[in-house]
Amino acid sequence: MKKLFVLALSLALAACSNPPIRGPGDAGPPDAVDGAQQRVSIMAFNVENLFDTLDDPGKNDATYRPASTKSDPGHIAACNLIEVDSWREDCLYLDWSEAALAFKFEQLAATILAYNDGRGPDIIALQEVENFGVLDRLRRDHLGQAGYGEPVLIEGTDARGIDVAFLSRLPLRGQPVLHPLDMASFPDRAPDTRGVLEASFELPDGSVLTGFSVHFPAPFHPIEMRWIAYENLNRLRARLPADRPAFAAGDFNTPRREMEGTAIMDEMVRPHWTVVHEVGCDGCKGTNYWSRGESWSFLDMILYSAPPTSRWAVDIDLVEVVTAYADQLQDDGTPKRFDLDTRQGVSDHLPIVMVLERQR
Repeated sequence: MKKLFVLALSLALAACSNPPIRGPGDAGPPDAVDGAQQRVSIMAFNVENLFDTLDDPGKNDATYRPASTKSDPGHIAACNLIEVDSWREDCLYLDWSEAALAFKFEQLAATILAYNDGRGPDIIALQEVENFGVLDRLRRDHLGQAGYGEPVLIEGTDARGIDVAFLSRLPLRGQPVLHPLDMASFPDRAPDTRGVLEASFELPDGSVLTGFSVHFPAPFHPIEMRWIAYENLNRLRARLPADRPAFAAGDFNTPRREMEGTAIMDEMVRPHWTVVHEVGCDGCKGTNYWSRGESWSFLDMILYSAPPTSRWAVDIDLVEVVTAYADQLQDDGTPKRFDLDTRQGVSDHLPIVMVLERQR
């Protein structure tokens, strides 16, 4: 049944599976298109636990509250049920105060604004954001010079309360939609999933680009859950108009061992999308490092799909893993995750960027 679904989906996406790509030596576009800009940059960034300091009823966000609120016996009892030592200690003692959140904002903003000469990318697909309010604070108070419009975030059902979102300088077209992942075959694990956020943006020439911000089930879940997530994404892509360029960006949680040792990329990704870091990003190791296995992975990816007639193509010379902010990296070049105690680090994921360029 799965093979038949993949075949049918491949036929449905055939017109969109091989988008134009501009390589070295190809003629570039003219300097102006009706006075509009020629390039649009898109970033995927897992910001690692961007929580506010307030209790969100119904969500497992007890770790991210000020220490002054953590003496309640109910809180202590709940934290002591956590099996992972470091998570339990954070739940009990992490002082997630307004000062701590301000430092988190500063680190994220410095990373984003280190790209594009202090202006940041045109569109950011974000993961691990608690709610609209905390993202809007980042936008208004720390990313003002980037000129982003109101955030795009629709509350999902993830048990921890982490959501997917967009920030964009490009105007929205239509209403964003959050599509829940159909995990009926894994009912016990469904609370640890995030939906696919769909939003469409107006490109500088007036055409429309649809984006999907994703955060697929983590690698400790069965690979079948990620397979289902890709099926959901491809089904959404197939519903778009045939002439619509589209991208999917975010934390796909597909580790190197699955990319290289299983058929998931060949059956569920490459037939339908250009995997941007595979056509550009020469020398890039990955966006996440698993220290226990001593291996890099592109857990974070940007996928692009457009018909051959599309005027917007990936510039393979401008695909990169962003490391311009010095505090993103450990001395060995691996991601330096956010550490409140030492006042260092940004995230355990590195952002990845692609640039679309308008063709003649």
